[in-house]
Amino acid sequence: MSTSLIILAAGQGTRMQSDMPKVLHRIAHAPLLAHAMHAGAALEPERVIVVAGHGAELVEAAVAEIDKTAQVVIQEDRLGTGHAVLQARDAMKGAEGNAIILYGDTPFIQPETLAAMTEARSRHAVVVLGFEPEDPARYGRLFMDGDSLEAIVEYKDATEAQRAIPLCNSGVICADLRQLFSLLDEVGNDNAAGEYYLTDIVAIARQQGLSCGVVRCDEAETMGVNSRADLAAAEAAFQARKRAEALENGVTLTAPETVHFAWDTWVGRDATVEPFVVFGPGVTVETGAQIRAFSHLEGCHVSTGAQVGPYARLRPGAELANNAKVGNFCEVKNAEIGEGAKVNHLSYIGDASIGEAANIGAGTITCNYDGVFKHRTEVGARAFIGSNTMLVAPVTVGAEALTASGSVITEDVPAGDLALGRSRQANKPGLARKLMDRLRAAKAAKQESK
Repeated sequence: MSTSLIILAAGQGTRMQSDMPKVLHRIAHAPLLAHAMHAGAALEPERVIVVAGHGAELVEAAVAEIDKTAQVVIQEDRLGTGHAVLQARDAMKGAEGNAIILYGDTPFIQPETLAAMTEARSRHAVVVLGFEPEDPARYGRLFMDGDSLEAIVEYKDATEAQRAIPLCNSGVICADLRQLFSLLDEVGNDNAAGEYYLTDIVAIARQQGLSCGVVRCDEAETMGVNSRADLAAAEAAFQARKRAEALENGVTLTAPETVHFAWDTWVGRDATVEPFVVFGPGVTVETGAQIRAFSHLEGCHVSTGAQVGPYARLRPGAELANNAKVGNFCEVKNAEIGEGAKVNHLSYIGDASIGEAANIGAGTITCNYDGVFKHRTEVGARAFIGSNTMLVAPVTVGAEALTASGSVITEDVPAGDLALGRSRQANKPGLARKLMDRLRAAKAAKQESK
């Protein structure tokens, strides 16, 4: 049976104290909304509808980056969660099967949990995701009769006896698409908040003789983000889970609490990650690679046996082949570093291709930008680039060629050649002492005049 997603993302999030829509604040370098959409994507949904409100244009732009097939609909008047879901009715015309309702500010629902809800939907008209928190606080309560869910009671409307129920409502619901909108048409707003509650569909379904059930999950999956403090707590929770996952998968983290992952970081077994490494989005580190301390990686690929850092920066488009080395205080951007090649010290390699076993000397810079366009540098296999070489792109240094230290290379260097691009040194006998004596005398005169 096919499944569609309805993701509620219309809230302003006033407690965030931000001009940005709440669902666009980031955890592990991805918007809260993206986490919810990625979880649902595991179900291969037929349709994805995001209900936006505050900052709708920003939300729409973010959705397009996350999933170009998703559609955004607008909730002009925010009259409750039931009203929000109804805004998706027209966008769902012609769709069949299940609908799962998620929340853009609840980032940690797991794909396995959603799969369990779709499986339970085969036995119930409506399935609600429930959990038992340490502190039930102001959550809505799930009123059960044996294994049957009879109603969801919002905290504001609950009696003291109902508030004593430990099983709480996460807000996530799975229902038959056609029945969902039919049930929502029956929802009223005669409650303490004057809103149309999505949760009322359970009681309405039971009145119609339909079965309702509950799937339970761990409290950690239901963590919502409503404030900056919540955002920080959610980031910490994500990092703790990602570090545990890495260790479980055979990655060595020498100081796990200091390593920060992005939502999509992939690190292979027997790789080593030293302290204070930060992974931005789009990083893959293969088996046996070593990422040394204080390095920052984003949008890059590090192959088997390669070494990065310490204090290295790999920017988007950096590709390190097997056993390549990028050392301390080096930056690589949109460049391929060939197998066994070395970029060891204080160098910038951008828009370039470095051949296998080439050696890039300390202080080398690929001068890739002319103020308007970017240009590429090609360094051949086993070439040796002397320290403090400026490679002014576009330029090619052939295989097994050598550039002299301190050279500015503006023309191609054929394979096997030595290139020198610097002025001839000239020594002026005794001139250093004369200059220094003159300067010291000028300084002394200036001090006396004061």
